[in-house]
Amino acid sequence: MIGQLGLFQGTRLSEPEPKTTVKLGRRAAQIPLRQKQREAARRLMEILKELKGKDIFIGSYSASGGHFWLDNLKISKLRVEAFRTERDETCPPSVIVLSGNKGACIRIFADDLLTVREQEYPDYHHYLLDFWNGFGQSPINNYRSHYACLAITKFKE
Repeated sequence: MIGQLGLFQGTRLSEPEPKTTVKLGRRAAQIPLRQKQREAARRLMEILKELKGKDIFIGSYSASGGHFWLDNLKISKLRVEAFRTERDETCPPSVIVLSGNKGACIRIFADDLLTVREQEYPDYHHYLLDFWNGFGQSPINNYRSHYACLAITKFKE
């Protein structure tokens, strides 16, 4: 079998675009998410460029509204690193690492990032990152929560 060519040798297989199924009665529709994810990742990178070198606070929320994992973690003098799984520079990064002075480090996996929302208050500014993994009864990835929110807070000087 040394001289035999493989069936898929030389062809590039692409990943299927992640979709979520929305059901209403007997009807169902599949919604593509790739475009919204790219827009959200690009917007997040723009925000992080503005916040570079400043002090921020990070908190996260689950689908039930309770805090989990972290609440108001301070990252002093923010540094941002982005890692891409593809060589294409126009493709947004799949992993974004936020680190600070005293060893605090947060990894953001942008493959489930759906939207970036902004809320401005008199003393501080919130950036809310919505991660969505389909609906509770039909998730896209069975090993992740169906919704989570990461809040980045920047106090005004």
